[in-house]
Amino acid sequence: MSNLTGLFDNVNRQVAGIADNVGATPQAWNGGVFGMIRNLSDNVILPIAGVILALVATLELIQMIVDRNNMHDMDTFMLAKWVFKTACAVVIVTNTWNIVMAVFDVAQSVVSRASGLVIADTDIRIDSVIVGLEAKLAEMELGALFGLWVQSMFVGFTMWALAICIFIITYGRMIEIYLVTSVAPIPMATMANRVWGQRGQNYLRSLFALGFQAFLIIICVAIYAILVRGIAVENDVSTAIWTCMGYTVLLCFTLFKTSSLARSIFHAH
Repeated sequence: MSNLTGLFDNVNRQVAGIADNVGATPQAWNGGVFGMIRNLSDNVILPIAGVILALVATLELIQMIVDRNNMHDMDTFMLAKWVFKTACAVVIVTNTWNIVMAVFDVAQSVVSRASGLVIADTDIRIDSVIVGLEAKLAEMELGALFGLWVQSMFVGFTMWALAICIFIITYGRMIEIYLVTSVAPIPMATMANRVWGQRGQNYLRSLFALGFQAFLIIICVAIYAILVRGIAVENDVSTAIWTCMGYTVLLCFTLFKTSSLARSIFHAH
């Protein structure tokens, strides 16, 4: 009974916290880490992005002059266009954090609405799933009880490992968001350039992929919650615990797949 009663407690705690973790914006998830990352970005990365922006704008101007036969075919519109593009690039770089946070604000709004509609109780408790669990155990032979004890020990160890996997997926996603946003000014400095602009566009797509990965995670948890409710029809203790473990393994597998799926949806490399 002691093995079976708390068998899924670790997984229950991790799954219950998924919606709060993935539904939080970077500044809301951990203000201390967010402040550190922003300071690093503003004081270390932004000056580098300014140099890259100046280099990109200069190379574009040189290429435009060469293409126009060393300014013999140049008109004022081309220069005005270059000045306008450079000014737009400066505005984009100086407002990088506003742009990046806007992406995650949109994603957080979608995730909050989705979690409110689909997230249900995800707790797995064998003693409540199987009515009269202790009486059923009392009716079993010693050999069967020993076999069930071995199974519960193995499943309990597996649940620890799966709880760690869920923790790594949810917290690892947030760490990845902080890492990606810390260097945001550099790819954003290339946005207005015709040749290098693909880097900035791919960076924005990767941000949207990270943001909306949370939506896919919420769907995985919602499906898991529905499957867990169906375990109540099981009367065999051994079948019930292996079914619970199977659903949890399936949840971890689908959570790992959400990153690649989100990137493929937004065509981010």
